[in-house]
Amino acid sequence: MARIPLVLLALGLSAAAGGAGAAAPDWTALAALDTVVVETVDEDGAARDTTVWLAVVDGVGYVRTSDTSGWGENAARTRELALEAGGARYPLGIELVEDDAERQRIADAFRAKYGWSDAMVSWMRGSRPKIMRLVPKPQE
Repeated sequence: MARIPLVLLALGLSAAAGGAGAAAPDWTALAALDTVVVETVDEDGAARDTTVWLAVVDGVGYVRTSDTSGWGENAARTRELALEAGGARYPLGIELVEDDAERQRIADAFRAKYGWSDAMVSWMRGSRPKIMRLVPKPQE
């Protein structure tokens, strides 16, 4: 994967956001997608694209990963990622979901959407995966 200097990546995210910020994703439209791509930035400034599952709960998008994945660590460190879905790119902020009841509702949504596949890979995510709520990126 080509290394992109952090400053250029930031400029690209800003340009993709249309300057003041891109429209928020239409979570209802994206809910039917099997996968989306998230782009995060490694500590050395390299971009990292990762294909992940998406669940939409109460009109909000969520992604999740193990507590040791590189892209998950990047998102937790920077509190942002870019979501590529439905032919569009959305610079977004992330909020880690810690409330146990909310985590269970989101896990149930992933299980309902992905069924047997979700059950099979659950052991890879560990007992407490990172669950990220995807929110509009704060204005700078």
